[in-house]
Amino acid sequence: MEYVVARIGRPHGIRGEVTLELRTDTPERRFVPGSVLRTDPPARGPLTVESARWHNQTLLVAFTEVPDRDAVERLRDTLLLVDVSDEADAQADPDEFYPHQLRGLTAVTADGTALGRVVDLLTGSAQDVLVVRDARGEDVLVPFVQRLVPTVDLAGGRVVLDPPGGLFGELPGDGTDA
Repeated sequence: MEYVVARIGRPHGIRGEVTLELRTDTPERRFVPGSVLRTDPPARGPLTVESARWHNQTLLVAFTEVPDRDAVERLRDTLLLVDVSDEADAQADPDEFYPHQLRGLTAVTADGTALGRVVDLLTGSAQDVLVVRDARGEDVLVPFVQRLVPTVDLAGGRVVLDPPGGLFGELPGDGTDA
C-alpha cells in the first residue's frame, strides 16, 4: 500500500530545488539524500533525493534526476509516495493512522448508534479531518482529535465518535419550538 508523503510545489532558485507541501510527520527521515520516492503520476519518477534543507519553515529538496529549474517546473503538483510495506516502523505510534487504515471503518457513537462510514482522512496543517459518509450519503467532516474521536478500533472495524450536537443531524429542540 502506498501513501503520499508530499506534493511538489514551486521551484526555488535556479539550481533545481523545489518546495514541498509535506504530508508526513517525519520529513527528516523521508527526505534524506539517497532516498528514492515513487511518484504519481508514475512517469515523473522515481526520484532520488540529492539534498534537503529548511528555508523559512519550508522544506526545499533537490532530486538527482532533475538538473535545473525548467525540469523542476514540470514536476509541479507531482505526489511523492512511499510504500507502507517498505517501512520497518510502519506504525510506531499507536495513535497515528494511515488514511487507508481508516477508510471503510464504521463510525458509531459510544452507545453503538451508527453514524456512517469513514471514506477518507484529509490531512491539514492544523489538524487532520475524518470524512464520514452518513446514512443520507452526505459527507460529514469530523476533526480527528481525541475529544471527538476517542477510539479507533482497527481490529473491530470501527471508530467511536463523540460528535457535538448537530454535527450528524438536527440539534435537540430544533424545528417547531419557538
